Amino acid sequence: MTTEPRAGRLELRGVGLRANGRVLIAPFDLTVAAGQVATVMGPSGCGKSSLLAYICGTLDPGLQADGRVLLAGEDVTALPPERRRIGILFQDDLLFPHLSVAENLAFGLPPDVRDRAARQERIGAALAEAGLAGFGERDPATLSGGQRGRVALLRTLLAQPRALLLDEPFAKLDVGLRTRFRRFVFDHVRSNHLPTVLVTHDPADAPACGGPVIQIGLTSEANGGEIP
Repeated sequence: MTTEPRAGRLELRGVGLRANGRVLIAPFDLTVAAGQVATVMGPSGCGKSSLLAYICGTLDPGLQADGRVLLAGEDVTALPPERRRIGILFQDDLLFPHLSVAENLAFGLPPDVRDRAARQERIGAALAEAGLAGFGERDPATLSGGQRGRVALLRTLLAQPRALLLDEPFAKLDVGLRTRFRRFVFDHVRSNHLPTVLVTHDPADAPACGGPVIQIGLTSEANGGEIP
């Protein structure tokens, strides 16, 4: 499943995080090309998830950020999340338990896709590409962990994001499933030409990404507590 060709480079220029004047993440620069996956490494609690929140525009107001976020040459730092068009995939799939698989995917479709037949066609095509043809009416609770992860990614991609953020989405999977799902995600990143940032504390993730690697953060003890 490929999105419209709207993606470009994602650039972080002098981006850093503070809490009440205390430095959590020292300012750094990062450029991620379309279809490339950059890895941001750091221990649990060092602020990796907060960094992603700043990139997509949902930073906790209790934290302060420095620097700029540019996407396809556009400075999106001051834009609200819905105008940035940056997708994010979390450690938990966050599927709606009261909705079917197809209904979950429908939430990802752009609002301008109003025709019922067109919506069903996009959802069906996405499921078929993910090896989940015929799963539309299934209850998410009946899916395996890997299948749920694929549905979560499909929902994100159906929204046609311009960039993708990965908040340790492989962390809860066993080794074999983690390798397969990681390959599935990265294949879609490349085919959709999405600049992507993965935050992780697993050193096995970085070689699989193949892009730039940034080390950030202090230990939680040095920080005096964990930061999301």
